[in-house]
Amino acid sequence: MTYKRTLPLFASVLGLSLAAQASFAEMPAPPASAQVAPKLVFAFEETVELADGIPVGPTALGIRNIVPITGGTFEGPGIKGTIIPGGWDWQLIRPDKCISIKADYMLKTDDGVVINVVNAGTICLPAEGAPQTPGYTSPVFEAPVGKYDWLSKGAFVGTLEPAMGGPKPAVRIRFYRVQ
Repeated sequence: MTYKRTLPLFASVLGLSLAAQASFAEMPAPPASAQVAPKLVFAFEETVELADGIPVGPTALGIRNIVPITGGTFEGPGIKGTIIPGGWDWQLIRPDKCISIKADYMLKTDDGVVINVVNAGTICLPAEGAPQTPGYTSPVFEAPVGKYDWLSKGAFVGTLEPAMGGPKPAVRIRFYRVQ
């Protein structure tokens, strides 16, 4: 492309950019109620038991690993139960040494209600000598209409870390509802 042909294109893009900035400058400020930052409220904690990982191997996106979910427990205000064996945690070890995870499994409350959890997030390994920080996840719950449907209607954030000292390999996940 020649200079004479690119100059009009550049001028058009610059004009659109300046027009967009002017539009944003004319927008009214959000109402005071919209400026309140969301807060997190503890929902419940899980200890998810895991089997040994099954290596899939290198893919175009990184190194794939799948980890069977074999059970566990959960408890929080107004909710308690077990994790049904049979779920999976799909892991992708990326070239940047972070691990993308996506787990899909079922909870069963003490009163017999089954709830699906799909929990995705990223865990990055710390720099040499730095402490490990929890991974963060974005869980989505599918609960039947009724006592626990508040899980299906909210936005949640999870923290993920190894659960130490148990009889089986496990992770501890704490879920917080965004309010």
